[in-house]
Amino acid sequence: MSLKTRAILVLVIGTLMGVSLSFGGGLLAGRNDPGTEELAWDQARLLAEVMERVKRDYVEPIDDSVLLESAIRGMVADLDSHSQYLDVDEYRDIRISTTGTYTGVGIEVSDVGGVIRVITPIAGSPAARSGIRSGDQIIAVDNIAVDADKLQETIGRMRGRRGSKISITVLRDDEAIVHEMRREVVRVASVYQEALEPSFGYVRVNQFSETTARELSRAIDAMQEEKGGMLEGLVLDLRNNPGGVLEAAVDVSDLFLDSGIIVSADGRTTDSRFTRSAHRGDVLDGAEMIVLVNNGSASASEIVAGALQDHGRAVIVGTATFGKGLVQTVMPLSRGRAIKLTTSRYFTPSGGSIHETGITPDIFVQDTPGFPDLSLTVGVDRENDAQLLEALSQLQHRRVMHSSVQ
Repeated sequence: MSLKTRAILVLVIGTLMGVSLSFGGGLLAGRNDPGTEELAWDQARLLAEVMERVKRDYVEPIDDSVLLESAIRGMVADLDSHSQYLDVDEYRDIRISTTGTYTGVGIEVSDVGGVIRVITPIAGSPAARSGIRSGDQIIAVDNIAVDADKLQETIGRMRGRRGSKISITVLRDDEAIVHEMRREVVRVASVYQEALEPSFGYVRVNQFSETTARELSRAIDAMQEEKGGMLEGLVLDLRNNPGGVLEAAVDVSDLFLDSGIIVSADGRTTDSRFTRSAHRGDVLDGAEMIVLVNNGSASASEIVAGALQDHGRAVIVGTATFGKGLVQTVMPLSRGRAIKLTTSRYFTPSGGSIHETGITPDIFVQDTPGFPDLSLTVGVDRENDAQLLEALSQLQHRRVMHSSVQ
């Protein structure tokens, strides 16, 4: 066994014993079990043996740091499909998705047909002000050609220090156009709104970030101002929303509820066991609500749908949701890294777990291919989106029923 591998073995053993002792005299010392300590040594020795074999015999040379990071990544990933080790870039990306802000130029991009194409520039961003348009093909960043197979790398290159210069070259109608700009703090919107006739509102939430509840509240205020009074009904579209921050889901639910439990969670630690309840104040003042869901609605989306359904506050329309009833906590590590670890199981107000079963809609309507469009810049389609049509029909029917009762 090489000296370097021996050093790694000592480090692993030291870490195992240190962690064990830290749990209040726990795993090793607390049990006074020599067999447990011997097992730890055996497993660490096995890890070192495997590393040495890989380093010596694998077809290509591999650095020790790469091997150890792979071992860590595999250890966490093997716990369940949602736990994950996050390197510096992955941790940065997850902070962006949860906080709703990043420093860059403000472009939503995607790999479309083997090229990196602009889906939309964010309104008011450096990219939008420079004239970059939806449909432009990005061919270079700072005069370095981009590779469509390395989309995340291109996105990373467009981010950077606030105030720093960047040039982005796009291809439009066979003409290469260079856009010079400076990076700024960009706020990523998570809510799209549209006022509908006669006095309904439509809001689409594409993820749950720390700003979502504020965005949603402002969107409803704007539609009410446009309609000159309270909305008579609202469609909350959570289709293809994969989730996000749990507290954001709680805050969104609280916008429409006056009282009662929103969600509860149970885990091994004190922090992972909690109950969240609603506070008085319904931004719609009791107006009818329809929530659209499908199999792409997961996690935080299911918390909102489940809370509004259990309290009878909204009618759920669409197909059964994904069924992710686990809570992940992001735990920072040294040198800008982190782990995303499953820490709780959550339950709807009725006490039910939706894990691997999902939320069952009150009215089942099969998905229409292509709906909803994932871009927040695309409006509603009242002719071809079958689930939306059913939602509007339900609102209209309930509006008529409410008027007849009065």
